[in-house]
Amino acid sequence: MTGIADLVASRAGRRSRRGTGRVPAVIIGVYLLVAVFGPMLIDYDPVRTPLEDRLLAPGSQTSTGGTALLGTDALGRDVFAQIVYGARTSVVIGLATVAVCVVVGLLVGFAAGYYRGVADSVLSRLIDILQAFPGILLAIVIAGVFTPSLWVIVLALSVTGWISFARVARSVVLGVRERYWLDAARLLGVRTRRVLGRHVLPFTVGPIVAMATLEFALVVLAEAGLSFLGIGLPSSSVSWGQTVANGKEYLSSAWWISAVPGSALAVLVVSVGLLGDNLTARYGRARSR
Repeated sequence: MTGIADLVASRAGRRSRRGTGRVPAVIIGVYLLVAVFGPMLIDYDPVRTPLEDRLLAPGSQTSTGGTALLGTDALGRDVFAQIVYGARTSVVIGLATVAVCVVVGLLVGFAAGYYRGVADSVLSRLIDILQAFPGILLAIVIAGVFTPSLWVIVLALSVTGWISFARVARSVVLGVRERYWLDAARLLGVRTRRVLGRHVLPFTVGPIVAMATLEFALVVLAEAGLSFLGIGLPSSSVSWGQTVANGKEYLSSAWWISAVPGSALAVLVVSVGLLGDNLTARYGRARSR
């Protein structure tokens, strides 16, 4: 009876974990659809400021006869449109930054773990030096020095973001570099690039994907923080951080300006975090088998 109860509990736990992973995945999918197709369906100019529609409550009629579903800000700009355009900004910056971090991290981690010796020592010291500085402060300095743009933000957030990927890649390489199939490949004269790409890279896919989801959430938060401080994207772009900052002086009279984009940001970050935890747990179970 105890064995049957354990089996039932195990199956129930697996179903619960699958449900825990599916819900965040669906939410993230909705955000991706909004980011990709939303701006195509909404006509919005972030520079236009119809002051006759300023501070309209959610559901109010605008001067052009339309409906402000989520209200307007102090300059008359539609908050719903800012949410849609801000979703694209967050997704593009998040994906671009994670892609840069993954590529740089894998290259550094593979070089340090495979060649060892001087390469490992130099790259490890570089990582230690970068970790001595808070990543967000380095991002603020870079974003403040250069002209605000999307790619400057990606660069600023990638400066230290690749370190965790490099550490994971290095540890994986160290764990498999002495395996017999790698020795056989080297004895057969297989090029190092092919050895790493075909015989080492597959072992990094699980942990890298799980870490990439968590890094995406951190990047989205960091970008919103930089935009909130006014050193992120230019004013001609739309960011959730900018929208939240625009409404901070109207929290008592026009709460929707900051509350709506803040809620959208919170839901996305929590969903990505839950999905990352689920992927990490699955990778841990796969390794234990």
